Amino acid sequence: MPQRPERTAGRPGPRHLPGRASDWAQVRPEWALAGNAAFIAAPRELTAGRDLGCRTFLHSYDWTADPDAVALETIMTGPLVVASWINLQYYFSTVDPHRLGAGTKTVHTVLGDALGVLSGSGGDLRAGLPLQSVDDGTRPAHDPLRLLAVVHAPHHLVDTVLGRNPALRQLIDGGWMSLTVIDPRTGEWSDPGGSRRTTPLPAPDPEKEYSG
Repeated sequence: MPQRPERTAGRPGPRHLPGRASDWAQVRPEWALAGNAAFIAAPRELTAGRDLGCRTFLHSYDWTADPDAVALETIMTGPLVVASWINLQYYFSTVDPHRLGAGTKTVHTVLGDALGVLSGSGGDLRAGLPLQSVDDGTRPAHDPLRLLAVVHAPHHLVDTVLGRNPALRQLIDGGWMSLTVIDPRTGEWSDPGGSRRTTPLPAPDPEKEYSG
């Protein structure tokens, strides 16, 4: 049996991790939510066991128990909006890390009681995420994609939620995120208004695809 290697001399032990995690002097933070790309509100069994690459926000939702779309409205006006905010923060910090992000963390100065950060000793407060949160030093660690939201519910329930929440509708109509509705009764995929509907193609049969 291979033996466990000895700890490298000078390497911090577990007791040092909490301090390092909250230390502003540490250049490379955790990747946190880098890579986020999608949001799914659907019965959990539809995604259970599938490898989504740790890129998807998941919310279990059963439309049959929500005839008035109250639960769906809670999901779409709460967690979905927050997921969109997170996604856009990563998006803008990746496409222009020096103007729309906070730039490199190596020169940040904390202002006040964590009010914000400056680059060096002056200038404006920096917006967005530091470069080290979206880049590994050689390439981006986040794909700048607008959030794709997938809701497994009849079209009329989603339209009801959008009709009651103009601000949510503006996020979608403005292209800040994409919304796809899967009607569980027909299997059709559509945009929020239901004007473009697509019947999904059947899944390929591996035996037929690779036979011969």
